[in-house]
Amino acid sequence: MGTLYIVPTPIGNLEDITLRALRVLKEVRLIAAEDTRTSRVLLQHYTITTPLTSYHEHNKLDKLAAIFEALAQGDVALISDAGTPGISDPGYELIQAAIEHGIRVEPLPGANAVIPALVGSGLPSDRFLYLGFAPRKQLIAYWQGLAQERATMIVYESPHRLIETLEALQHTLGEARQVCVARELSKKFEEFQRGAIGAVLRYYQEHPPRGEITLVIAGAPEVIAVWDEARIREALHTRLAEGESLSQAAKAVARESGWEKRTIYALAQTDE
Repeated sequence: MGTLYIVPTPIGNLEDITLRALRVLKEVRLIAAEDTRTSRVLLQHYTITTPLTSYHEHNKLDKLAAIFEALAQGDVALISDAGTPGISDPGYELIQAAIEHGIRVEPLPGANAVIPALVGSGLPSDRFLYLGFAPRKQLIAYWQGLAQERATMIVYESPHRLIETLEALQHTLGEARQVCVARELSKKFEEFQRGAIGAVLRYYQEHPPRGEITLVIAGAPEVIAVWDEARIREALHTRLAEGESLSQAAKAVARESGWEKRTIYALAQTDE
């Protein structure tokens, strides 16, 4: 039984493919491609003559048997139109079926839109949530359900729906929440529009977007539970007793309590 290779392909610039990916595409018995017409452009560019078969949302059930037959005789590579197969496309179903049948699945690292959009956004990248495509309906309810999500969020969006989505984000998250629209990544007209939702929305209302879009949205800011006065006085007393100056203690307590430093400083002076 052969191996099913999951091979990422460029999302725009044809140079964004690894040497290993090119070798695998040349050596496998068959390439299962989301759109054979799109994939032939890449394969012809690199003089790869491996046989192609289509595997997409509308024929995936019919194609499984033929792909498993090819795997019984050798290796098969799965590719999508662009990026990493299995991410918001029917590739994951083929991968799942292969695993269930005991077939070795070997994913290759490579191109995708999520990571370049995230790191190029300038938004926190230590924790992020990939959401795929935003729903076509009930956008307000969808984003209300994510309003308190602390992680940076990433969605794919159509240029025809970007303004509608930004309007829904402004309504649910507020116009000050930071976003980044990463458009046409790795292509000639690559663009990053970063800023508050309101400002980015106004920009695209004046400059209708085109091309493929990855939308990055800042997570909800941390909400500090505001202390009551008694807790403020207790914290100040403890810090002052430990030898901190009034200025140091007031600054530290302000950072933890949600109170302004000058208010805490004035409160402490009334106890002197």
